[in-house]
Amino acid sequence: MAAGHKISIADEKMQYEFTSSLKKKLMIAFGVGVALLILGMIFSAMGGGAEHGAAEHAAAAAEGHHGPEYHWTKRLWANLWLCCVYFTGISLAGVFFVSVNYVAWAGWSALIKRIPEAFGNFLPITGVLMFILFFVAGHDLFHWTHEGITDPNSEHFDRIIAGKAAYLNTPFFLARMVFYFAAWIGLFLFFRRLSAQEDAISDYNGYLKDPSVYNKRVYFSAVFLIVFAVTSSTSAWDWVMSIDTHWFSTMFGWYNFASWFVASLAVVTLTVIYLKEAGYLKAVNQHHLHDLGKFMFAFSIFWTYIWFSQFLLIYYAHIPEETYYFEPRLFGHYRGVFFLNIIINFAFPFLALMTKESKRTTILIKIAAFAILIGHYLDFYMMIMPGTVGDNAGFGLLEFGTLAMFVSAFIYTIANGLTKLPLIPKNDPFIKESLHFTQL
Repeated sequence: MAAGHKISIADEKMQYEFTSSLKKKLMIAFGVGVALLILGMIFSAMGGGAEHGAAEHAAAAAEGHHGPEYHWTKRLWANLWLCCVYFTGISLAGVFFVSVNYVAWAGWSALIKRIPEAFGNFLPITGVLMFILFFVAGHDLFHWTHEGITDPNSEHFDRIIAGKAAYLNTPFFLARMVFYFAAWIGLFLFFRRLSAQEDAISDYNGYLKDPSVYNKRVYFSAVFLIVFAVTSSTSAWDWVMSIDTHWFSTMFGWYNFASWFVASLAVVTLTVIYLKEAGYLKAVNQHHLHDLGKFMFAFSIFWTYIWFSQFLLIYYAHIPEETYYFEPRLFGHYRGVFFLNIIINFAFPFLALMTKESKRTTILIKIAAFAILIGHYLDFYMMIMPGTVGDNAGFGLLEFGTLAMFVSAFIYTIANGLTKLPLIPKNDPFIKESLHFTQL
């Protein structure tokens, strides 16, 4: 890679071109995903709508659940919800990453900040999809939505869920979801408008004579971080932890954040490398990649720390309402994925990104980033599937079709978002520091 100090803004291709070739490939990928999903639905329906229903119903009854027996559509809804939660987190964490760098007055990332900033374009899509899914399939995903579950006079009464009814009820759940997406999308759109205003400043000549726009972005980034600190945890409680309604973990918000953030860092890294290989971001050098690699390495370790702390506390206490969450994951149907989750999310990035040179080698960075994305998809799979479909989960056409649709739609949306503003914020006060960025 060329050293950053040999490149100036004049050498850069400022405007990203979303080529018709890439659009065609993404549309084909989306079409393939739709086809796989439809085939999966057909095969699932032909295989029997209530397959393994008795087993799951017995397990649910043993846990105090009185929901309907398993139907193949539950697996469809669970996969759609899983992808919505996963890609919402990646999108949101991208905006979080930019905000952290603004508040920290970080200079190294000025060159690449338009990339994670564009991730927020996907939030309206997942927001709409999640509202639709909750109305269509809320009873299949969330046991606490079942009728009579909080009524002491009902045969389906559940004392534990009734104790949580002040928080876990449909009107309040939907109100929180409206607030989450309204706050996230509103701040994201405001940030994009400020970025456009900063680009429009014409008196930049070696330094920014009017830093008011940049300073405003710093102030509102701090506001976003406060909002994010609360909503990233509460949304994790709502969308993921409440699937296993009887269970709770005081560390779950941090755990969910760690998984979202490291996956988002992997997407940022892959996008930076793709753009550089396509002739953009010429000033990005091995030092920028080194920092991105350090972030992926560090937050893979952080995720592992939270995972182990949560697991160890529950294992040591051995309280029934806590340990039942890990029983099917550690000893049951999900045992293989449970241990693969640790290997791919901790052992592999730890070993692959440990050395300085590995974090500056493009192919190793790519492999590690792809592994992290797959690994944290599996992480959310482990969080969502046991509580929704029980032992009826697997990896088939429904999973691959849903994932192909979301991946292609996400890439299309972000690529389209990158065309809206120049790739490099030429008026950023720290752009020269980023262009000349080196480290030992």
